[in-house]
Amino acid sequence: MIYLDYQATTPLAPEARDAMLRWLDGPEGTGFGNPHSPHRMGRQAKAAIELARERVAALLPPGGRVIFTGSACEAINLAMRGSGRGGSISLSSSEHAAVYDTAKTLGQAHFLNVAADGQCNTNQDVPADCRLIAVMQVNNEIGTIQPTAEWHRKAKENNALYLCDAVQAYGKIEVTGADMIAISAHKLYGPKGIGALWVRDGVELDPQITGGLQEGDRSGTLSPALVAGFGAAAHLAKERMEEDADHIEAMWNRARELFSDWTLNGGEDARLHANLNIRRDGLDVNRLMSECRDVMFSAGSACASGSGRPSHVLKAIGLSDAQAKSSVRFGFGRYTTLEEVETAAAKINAAVKEQGL
Repeated sequence: MIYLDYQATTPLAPEARDAMLRWLDGPEGTGFGNPHSPHRMGRQAKAAIELARERVAALLPPGGRVIFTGSACEAINLAMRGSGRGGSISLSSSEHAAVYDTAKTLGQAHFLNVAADGQCNTNQDVPADCRLIAVMQVNNEIGTIQPTAEWHRKAKENNALYLCDAVQAYGKIEVTGADMIAISAHKLYGPKGIGALWVRDGVELDPQITGGLQEGDRSGTLSPALVAGFGAAAHLAKERMEEDADHIEAMWNRARELFSDWTLNGGEDARLHANLNIRRDGLDVNRLMSECRDVMFSAGSACASGSGRPSHVLKAIGLSDAQAKSSVRFGFGRYTTLEEVETAAAKINAAVKEQGL
């Protein structure tokens, strides 16, 4: 099989797996201790968590704290629900469902327009009662890189907090300033089931999960194995960021050549080139996926798969329902090879030709 769905999840890095194994040992091993226990095994597990916290924080701005969560979705909910009540929330109309649906649930959501290239620019007003602005750094469906530093400034000018969903950016490009930043391990070659929220010093949150407050703002016993895997993946990403970026650029350039007669969704420049979202008008994507079942790619966000609705992100940049439904997304990563890109493109283009397109 050829895996081209790195926005949905990434393979577990061998280095992250190795870091996790010690903390899974039992009953004869000593790695299964509760990190919140005061005895030796607990202190050892706690030390592993604090090392991982330092490694995760090393890819984030200074002057904040890292709160480990069960996912980026939980981190986003902690930020949005825990940072206050009342007032409106301004968010880009191309946000991930974790932000989009939470804002609608909380009420008083104010949607910011995005341009045809996917950019959500700051030349838009926010409501006078805005308490929170949420604009993601890299879009999960089309890869657009947003002007997050400008949105942080705009939030401060309006006495609002700024939340950045940096799930697709973290470990790949510099994560710029914000008041709160949500990240996830499994988009970084780490394990599933662990995310984090970075919170700027001075920002207070109301816990949304109570019981023990092991993380100060979040209750629940942490998994040393998952946290250690996250830390190892973050440490590796920091070391390999330039090398990974060069590799991704080579994949992008070759894929653009191979899919030159497709239409690119979103702009080409302000974009993370790990993400190629393209369309062929009239394409039956379900048939394409069935006929190319040994190539793993996406018809949109993994979180919205099966809904049958056209992508709200593609609709936000001006595509019709038909155009949105004729779009596919390819994601490249550290372990993608040129041979895989070329083989996948040959199979997909042949299947498209069979549809008379």
